Amino acid sequence: MRKLTLALFAATSLMTVSAHAAPDTAPAAAAARTPLTELGKDDPYIWMEEIEGQRALDWAKAQNDRSLPILQGDARYAGLHDAALTIVNAKDRIPGVSFVAEDDLRNYWQDADHVRGVWRTTTLASYRTAQPAWSTILDLDALAKAEGKNWVWKGADCLAPESRYCLVSLSNGGKDAVVVREYDTKTKTFVAGGFELPEGKHRFDWIDKDTLIVATDWTPGEVTTSGYPYVVKLVKRGQPLSAAKEVYRGAKDDGGYGVSPYALRDHDGVVRAVFVLRPLDTFNAETHLVVGETTVKLPFPLKSSIQALVKGQLVFSVEQDWAEQGLKTGDLAAFDLAALKADPAKAKAKLILHPTARESVQGVNATRDRLVVALFENVKGAAYAYDVKDGAWSRTKLDLPANSTVSLGSASDKDDRIFVSVTGYLTPTTYWLADAATGKLDQVKAAPAKFDASTHVVEQFEATSKDGTKIPYFLVRPKNTRYDGSTPTLLYAYGGFQASMTPGYSPTMGKLWLERGGAYVVANIRGGGEFGPSWHEQGLKANRQRVYDDFFAVSEDLIARKITSPRRLGIMGGSNGGLLMGVALTQRPELYNAIVIQVPLFDMVRYSQIGAGSSWMGEYGDPQIPSDLAVIEKYSPYQNLKAGQKYPEVFIETSTKDDRVHPAHARKAAARLEALGYPVLYYENVDGGHAASANLAETARRVSLEYTYLTRKLMD
Repeated sequence: MRKLTLALFAATSLMTVSAHAAPDTAPAAAAARTPLTELGKDDPYIWMEEIEGQRALDWAKAQNDRSLPILQGDARYAGLHDAALTIVNAKDRIPGVSFVAEDDLRNYWQDADHVRGVWRTTTLASYRTAQPAWSTILDLDALAKAEGKNWVWKGADCLAPESRYCLVSLSNGGKDAVVVREYDTKTKTFVAGGFELPEGKHRFDWIDKDTLIVATDWTPGEVTTSGYPYVVKLVKRGQPLSAAKEVYRGAKDDGGYGVSPYALRDHDGVVRAVFVLRPLDTFNAETHLVVGETTVKLPFPLKSSIQALVKGQLVFSVEQDWAEQGLKTGDLAAFDLAALKADPAKAKAKLILHPTARESVQGVNATRDRLVVALFENVKGAAYAYDVKDGAWSRTKLDLPANSTVSLGSASDKDDRIFVSVTGYLTPTTYWLADAATGKLDQVKAAPAKFDASTHVVEQFEATSKDGTKIPYFLVRPKNTRYDGSTPTLLYAYGGFQASMTPGYSPTMGKLWLERGGAYVVANIRGGGEFGPSWHEQGLKANRQRVYDDFFAVSEDLIARKITSPRRLGIMGGSNGGLLMGVALTQRPELYNAIVIQVPLFDMVRYSQIGAGSSWMGEYGDPQIPSDLAVIEKYSPYQNLKAGQKYPEVFIETSTKDDRVHPAHARKAAARLEALGYPVLYYENVDGGHAASANLAETARRVSLEYTYLTRKLMD
């Protein structure tokens, strides 16, 4: 079952409902707002914000032509690239699978023979063997060649319970915007005259075989200020999109990721409830239950997430206190769905789990009769199976390997089996089939080692941040580390959007960095979700500097322990982590000798006007509000770049096709650094989207460029 999130990256739906005006609960406008025209009005590089403007593209090409020969001309690049390409193309990787039917497992796969990828199926019995027999459903390489398109796979949504008919999402070059086309997995053809949506940032779900519920830009410009849909309509088979019936309308100034429709199904594929989600900002959202041809606003907190439906119980988590239900931030609880639908105001929630201060719920899924929860305890994973009887919940711990990251995979709708993966920094991923009812565990796959881990050990330490908060971090170091500051060390962090950085096996990092004598560090700084919603909230908006102070504290702790030194310490981060890298560059450049800035946010004064930036104001604040702007201006890397500083030579990466974090952030960062007289390396990939990985060849190229740069800066 898919998770229904009522906050970030949500998905929700409806049946039949009359069109109505936008709710009147939009956030109140600030009393005094800085006009958009005043924000960054003197910026000489605003022209770089035209994502595919010829001047900007010519500039990016010139930067590539200058920087790539430096890195690819390094004598070590070819060996690193060959090693990376071998790893990403390896056919002995574990193919993650999804339950579809009793004897149908599906997987999307990429390797040297399938650069773009192939969607395929096998049986569980075959999957258990060393060489499963796969049957192709759709070959994306062949499709792209036949249609002359630069297709990138973005997934398939299939109609339960048979999952024969699927809505396949295809991206041009890796963008978030996709084309949607109906596909018949039995005939292995696109359905003639079937459902089809033109390129857009759609939100959609099946209602039945002949009906879709869709949020999209029905007319040009009918999107929020951050570029996401806010109008929901019902689309009938055979109808033109112009004939679709409107069933819900948000508002153009809604924040977040756009209105989302969602049909909640039981494990027999029967629709049990239909919802519409209306985000107010990045994390706050209203949820409306569809009743007949009207909607009822549910009393959920604005920060909450519906997680699963099991035995008629609607399982949800709260990211804020809900006093009326006696729930605290981070709790997992459930409503009887029938009671909730009958009278939302009187329905009473039952507590399932109250995490401690050093615990957090990291994943939830449901088998046919059990709830399965991945729980992190001091950033170390465990999994529990929950059963409910007469409204009371009990749990049993699954006996999985300790001191690892436990991730929940696909669950069966037919019984209580669920796939679970277990991984660590030095331990290749293992794939388990668990029976949530009996607790039986069966290891079905184990990835082979891709680097020599015998030379390293994993340790967990704590650093003390500026305000006294203890910040945990993982250190993967050589066993023969000399505590004289000489170990080349790469520090990674993210620090935002309640995303947790937990142990995981990275074959490319291990082969290209650890095996060559480097150390690797992951910092669990605030802004993430390692200790639940409160850990995230401590780094929001006005408290943003705490995130950066945490990162600097970990950096200083590594140096104080003499594991490394500023000469040998490098850092890397992407997206929100790219912003972190920019802040580190401008606030504490003396701590680092290498900084890899991946697909970054950088100009925070103008971020809400660039690409999808306004959807993140729940995280960073609104630059038009003077009090928010005062905070943002203090840390925004672009505005704080100065001449005469001891900045290390940085490596900045982005993608032209990134329609989430606009490439202008990276472009402007490089341009301003150059204008101030600093050396900078820059690479803009024309494909790849926000993940910068349209295909495996590009992934290998990007990784080898990064580790060539890090080798030059930290190992030489």
